Formats: sequence, C-alpha cells, structure tokens
Amino acid sequence: MGKRFASIWFRHLTTDWVTLRKPQLRELPFVLAAPVHGRMVVMAANALAESQGISAGMVVADAKAFLPGLEVIDDRPRLAGKLLRALGLWCIRYTPVIAVDPPDGLILDISGCAHLWGGERIYLKEIVTRLRSKGYDVRMAIAPTIGTAWAVARYGKATPIVESGGEGGALVYLPPAALKLEPDVLERMHKLGMRTVGSFMEMPRSALRRRFGDQLLMRLRQALGKEEEHVVPLRPVPPYVERLPCLDPIRTATGIEIALERLLETLCRRLAGEGKGLRTAVLKCYRIDGKLVQIAIATSRATANVTHIFKLFALKIAQIEPALGIELFVLEAPKVEDADAVQEALWDSASGLEAAELAELLDRLTGKSRGCTVRRYLPDEHHWPERSIRLAASLSEKPTIPWSKARPRPTRLLPRPEPIEVTAPIPDYPPMLFRHKGEVHPIKKAEGPERIEREWWMDKGEHRDYYYVEDEKGQRYWIFRSGHYGDDHPRQWFLHGFFA
Repeated sequence: MGKRFASIWFRHLTTDWVTLRKPQLRELPFVLAAPVHGRMVVMAANALAESQGISAGMVVADAKAFLPGLEVIDDRPRLAGKLLRALGLWCIRYTPVIAVDPPDGLILDISGCAHLWGGERIYLKEIVTRLRSKGYDVRMAIAPTIGTAWAVARYGKATPIVESGGEGGALVYLPPAALKLEPDVLERMHKLGMRTVGSFMEMPRSALRRRFGDQLLMRLRQALGKEEEHVVPLRPVPPYVERLPCLDPIRTATGIEIALERLLETLCRRLAGEGKGLRTAVLKCYRIDGKLVQIAIATSRATANVTHIFKLFALKIAQIEPALGIELFVLEAPKVEDADAVQEALWDSASGLEAAELAELLDRLTGKSRGCTVRRYLPDEHHWPERSIRLAASLSEKPTIPWSKARPRPTRLLPRPEPIEVTAPIPDYPPMLFRHKGEVHPIKKAEGPERIEREWWMDKGEHRDYYYVEDEKGQRYWIFRSGHYGDDHPRQWFLHGFFA
C-alpha cells in the first residue's frame, strides 16, 4: 500500500477554544479582534457570527453596526499556533508523523496506521468524533497526497476518503482555491471563468505557466502525486518510558517485582543522567487476555532513588491481578522535574523540609492509604483570611513573603465561615456566648475586635470585625461580625477558625 495522508481542518479553531473556557458564549455571536494599523479588526468569528454575515478582516466598528448584539473579545497573539501544536501532540496517539498546517489545520502521515483501528473509515470517524467531543468543529479527509487531502477536507462534498489513483477525480469539481493558490492568482482565474480545477487541469502546461506562474503547476502536480510535498513534523519531547517484554507470562508477585526493579533501574539511570527526577509514575501491565492493569505512585519532590520508588510501588503490587499472565510491562513517568543534585558529605546536617527522609516518609504515608493527603501551605500576599494562604506545589518551594506574626491566626481555618448565634451586652462589645451547631459556648475570655477590610479590587462586600474568644472548657475560637451594626437589623456573626 502506498503513502496515505490525512488533513484535519479546524473550521473555527480559536473561537471554539474560547467557548470551551467560556460556555456562556456558545449561544452568542462573537469575534476575536486585534488592533491593525490603529483600528480594531476582526481576526476570527464563531459560526453563529459568520452565519449572520460577520467575517475575518472586517473592521469591528462596521461589524458592530451590522450586528449590534455582537460580542467582541481581545485576540491573543499566536494563540492559533499554540493550539495547533497542542492538538498535534495530542494526535500522536494516532500516528507518529504529524505536521502543523497553519493557520487552522494539521497534516497526518497515516501510512500503515489505519488498519490498527479496523480501516480508514473507522480511523477517520474515531479522530473526528474525539475532536468534536472536545468542542472543536472539524472536517477531515484521507488521500494519497497531502494536497488532495487538504482540498477535500475543506472543499469536498462527497466521500472524505480518496482511494489511490483517484486524486484527479476528487479534484475535478473543486474550486481553484482547493490548490492553496495565492489570492491574486485566484482573482485572475475567476475573471477567466475557471471556476473548477477540472476547467484547467488538462490545459497545456506552458499556457498555465505563462498566465499564472509556476506556483499553480507545482500545487497541481503535488495534489496529483507527481511531485513530492514535504512537511516539517512535530518533534515531541521524548517521553520517559521504559518497556520490558516477557518471554513467558508473569503470574507471581515476585516476577512483577523483578520486572519493576529492572525498569526502575533503567528509567532512573536516564533521569539521573539528565539531572531530573520523577514526580509521578505509572506501571502498566499488559495481560495475555488483552486487558490492561496498572498502578500509579506520586512523590513529594523530584527523585530518581530506585529504592524509594520501588517501596512506593511495592505497597500497591497486591492490586495487580495477573490472571493468565502478563506479557509486557511499561513504566511511564508522566510528570518529571529538575532534581537537586545530591552532594556527598562527611556528616548529614539536613533537617526539616530539606531532609530527603521527610519527603520519603510523606510519600509512604500517602501511598499506604488512598484517603491520606498531605498538603503544605505558604503565606500569600492578601489580608483577607481565605486568600492569605496558598497551596505549595512541592516541599522545596520557598515562600515569597514571611508568615505574619502581628496577630494570632487559628491553627485550623474553615474553608467557609459558618454562621453562629451570638449574644452581646452592647452591639460593639465582645459576645457573651455563641451557639454553633446546637451547642452553646459561654465565653470566658475575649479579645478584639480586629477589623479586616475586604479587598475592594477583587470583590465587593462588608468588612469583618474579628474576636479571639475562649469558652468555659478552655477551647479557643476565631469569630467575626460582618459589617457594622445597623439601626434596623443586626449583623450576622460567623465562626471562622479553631485554635489549638
């Protein structure tokens, strides 16, 4: 079988991407606009806007006058290129050779790939269905040449699959624009009445060259397969994957452990040589009955320590059911980060968060139980309590600001303040008691108020007056009143945290 190519056309690439992040725009006509020579110009329009006469290249003021309800969104520079590259890397699951086809397409070399899905028709349907399920409006065609696949995907109205030798028949009724010609060439052909490729396909080459130059002949020869068309394929970052096929099916836990240890030695040797460590790893076991079983682990910091990673996997090996036997082991490291080099020393003085033993201990704790989660928090540059802390990405991340020690803060801060009933002698005095979840807490000691104003540039609302209170049992709480007391109605009180 000869070469086979597929062309994928994303009809509204950037606007589809916007609606994925802003679903409320799906039912509205909108455009992406950017300044061009001092004027806002439409760079892309969604399908609803196009159906009402809006197209790329229009001045936004004219488009708004034509369609008053049009939504205008600032275009992000180079967005289409980034999206195409990301989509191309995603499509590598279907073929290893993929090229970006600016501004809105991909070219796939699918030679020898389609039969793995049961044929080209099922292969095409699988790709189109998956992309449409993600929210993209796509068309796809398969042909023996890149040019014919590109033309049929964008202008074809019959079958999207062109068999070998059928390039001419697929192109004959398509417009000249299907050959990716320059606008000035298309304009001249239109004036001469050449409305289809078939109207000039059999004309003498010398006459076509004299009228339209060499580009037309080159595109035509490429589409018909008489001249090679080259593309630059995407080169993804080499994945951190190791494979171990088995001569005999593995059925025992000991055999799985031996295979895992060999894979880890090879993978960690590569990681250490590149100064990297894994944060997540997956062991995939392909059984001879065609089923896949897998286990996964995660680490608190990047590591290439074979012994430590093996212990984390060992906690989950019992979850693997070999059944009739495992014939292939695949170890993947989806998340890899730069790892700090380990320096030998006469004695080890590392302690606290810098100690490797702490990270390994946390990994073992979280690996033993699915319900066990260890999180580390860092101070953030906000006075509003809910925003004053943020989740650290790793144990090694350093705080950008110091922890505030001016006022005490509760050991446990509730994610959402819980309403309470309060009795106070005078509105602006500390409360005498409060009721929380049906339990009354008489207050023995109180300190406050500490007023915390809302961050007006982020949201609107009342300020809070916080009090540190202790009940008769010695338990301490952080409570607040929202806003000032009013003459017409009292303000609500809330419980926001507990002290140790």
